[in-house]
Amino acid sequence: MNTPRRNSLQATSLAFLAGYVDTLGFIALFGLFTAHVTGNFILIGAALADASQMSILLKFLAFPAFIAGVAGARLFIVAVERRKGPALALALSLQLLLLAGFMIFGLLAEPIGATVSPYAMAAGLLGTAAMGVHSAVSRLLLGHLAPTSMMTGNVTQVVIDTVDVLRGAGDGATGERCKKFFWPILAFGIGAIMAAFAYHAFGFAALTVPILILLGLIRLDRSEARQAAAAPAGTAAS
Repeated sequence: MNTPRRNSLQATSLAFLAGYVDTLGFIALFGLFTAHVTGNFILIGAALADASQMSILLKFLAFPAFIAGVAGARLFIVAVERRKGPALALALSLQLLLLAGFMIFGLLAEPIGATVSPYAMAAGLLGTAAMGVHSAVSRLLLGHLAPTSMMTGNVTQVVIDTVDVLRGAGDGATGERCKKFFWPILAFGIGAIMAAFAYHAFGFAALTVPILILLGLIRLDRSEARQAAAAPAGTAAS
């Protein structure tokens, strides 16, 4: 697979995943944002002002869980790279394991009641840690792509570039940058919408979708690594 096509596939797949997981966690777990730390700060403030809310502990713990996911991913990637291992495939595998835990504990917690059960707590923290890994991978291994879990900056960039095009100040690079940021925004939005319907239809089993996406991306990375290793020197596909 050529580089532009691979980059587009990775960016849109991971953005869809982020929108999907964040929305499912929000709907299922008392308004928890698994991938949106800023949103959780806002919800903590709202919960502190309303003593009737029973999910405040989950939202407080989500922040250190996200940090643990980022820190764990950083140390894991460093260790893999020192051994010259497949850092992207293994880091995505770590995220997959955490998302699987999110799904398993979520299924054990069903039906979700008015209070946060231990199973629901574990599900939320594993989901948040998984998205911490997601954010770390985006920064450390996929920095050439548009951000896939925080859309505010992407939307800002697309609007700036669109205004420049409309006022005649755009160039070829502006158009390429628009495409780079636009498709992850669209994928994130579609993922968010699909997650809402999927959760209402299937509950936490709907997390099978992002798990399958990660399996596909892991398989793609390993396949391309094998092809590169098998190709004669100087002829590896870009």
